[in-house]
Amino acid sequence: MRAGDVVGASGIELSVIVPTFNERDNVRAITQAIEETLSGIRFEIVFVDDDSTDGTRDILAELAMRKGHVRVLHRIGRRGLSTAVTEGMLSTVSPYIAVIDADLQHDERVLPEMLALLRKEEADVVIGSRYVDGGSTGEWEKSRVRVSSTATRLAKLIASTEISDPMSGFFAITRPALYSAVRDLSGQGYKVLLDLIASAPRPLRIKEVPYTFRSRTAGESKLDAMIVWEYLLLLVDKLVGHVVPARFLSFMFIGGLGVFVHMAVLGVMVALGHPRFLWAQAVATGVAMVFNFFVNNTLTYRDRRLKGLIPVARGLLTFMLVCSVGAIANVGIAGYLYKSFEYVWWAAALAGILMGVVWNYAATSVFTWRTR
Repeated sequence: MRAGDVVGASGIELSVIVPTFNERDNVRAITQAIEETLSGIRFEIVFVDDDSTDGTRDILAELAMRKGHVRVLHRIGRRGLSTAVTEGMLSTVSPYIAVIDADLQHDERVLPEMLALLRKEEADVVIGSRYVDGGSTGEWEKSRVRVSSTATRLAKLIASTEISDPMSGFFAITRPALYSAVRDLSGQGYKVLLDLIASAPRPLRIKEVPYTFRSRTAGESKLDAMIVWEYLLLLVDKLVGHVVPARFLSFMFIGGLGVFVHMAVLGVMVALGHPRFLWAQAVATGVAMVFNFFVNNTLTYRDRRLKGLIPVARGLLTFMLVCSVGAIANVGIAGYLYKSFEYVWWAAALAGILMGVVWNYAATSVFTWRTR
């Protein structure tokens, strides 16, 4: 069945997904802009709000009360652009779905052209591109252009189709194309378009239309240094996630950094000659655990990040308790293998370390960063 063969009982042809977090000063403007652009088209706007704290939700509720084509999904206890967009798309029944940011930086006037290409069955996905002829990154600084260019080249590692702007957050897709990929999405980071393209079982037919990226005029940008880390996790997940979860690899990597922290602290105390080695080892272990907790809280579990004094203190306590059990398991298993099965020392040690890491990862996922 083709995407355009079925229009829901509501008569909606196009659902426009708009993820929001603290966009109070933009949501009315983006609503009006979409309404003006899609005049004559049967459409709805679905705002997916990640529990904004600036009054955005109140404005969205007021818009939804007044306008029958505006809906709001309010998410509590989870955050992230990719999962917000995915939930928004899955809440619709229209044959065509578009995704656009709330900050007015994407050019909503391109939406009718995107829809027309989908209607003609010339593409499964139509991307608003800053890099095809006629497109532009606007007033971006050179450093941001370089970062975007590098990320685009890296995207080729997992994208099955040659496209100029796989990092775009502005696109339209048919429902069959969405359903073909949605169950294999990683949900990592901000680049849901790239996730969709890489998760599709067959190469999607893609068209790109140019647009000029606008400067933000209200609200604050959500981009920060962690975006790079989340993007790398997405690449890792699509490359090896079917074998080893990207989150587990992140946990292991940070654990490796913790070893260096441990050795640095221990080395300083041994060099100073105080306290005695046993106590120095205990202090170094504690420092490394604290380091691992806070870095994992920032990177590995960014989407479940603990905030506030009480949640962070409780999380740190459970993390240290779990890792203490993991350390005991590490030593016990290594010793058992070494003595009982005559493993060479390094193989026994590695087996113990691996078991400890697996325990720490599994247990902290349940007790420290459990999904709410």
